Amino acid sequence: MATFEEGLLLGILIGEGHFGGDGKQPQVTVRMHTRHERLFQTLLGLCPGSKLYGPYHHGGRHYYQWMVRGDVLRQTLMPVLDRLPLEDTDAHVYERYQDMKRRYDL
Repeated sequence: MATFEEGLLLGILIGEGHFGGDGKQPQVTVRMHTRHERLFQTLLGLCPGSKLYGPYHHGGRHYYQWMVRGDVLRQTLMPVLDRLPLEDTDAHVYERYQDMKRRYDL
């Protein structure tokens, strides 16, 4: 991943990312309006094996949901996040990421 792409990914995850899981497996999720479809396609390219769900249309909202879990999370996304300066960039998001890693023993 090029420096720009790493920065783009980090910025999206800081601004829109959710670090959690379903109780059985960890996941990173980004949910945004359908007008960001091209950006979602970029995320799919940056993180091969990640999934894009939608478009969803309900409650007056129109959105896609990008998810990274399983081996793709462990082998592709986490190594990138672990080497980027997330802690120095946004302490709150860093703590959410660390909490997900603790809860799911990553």
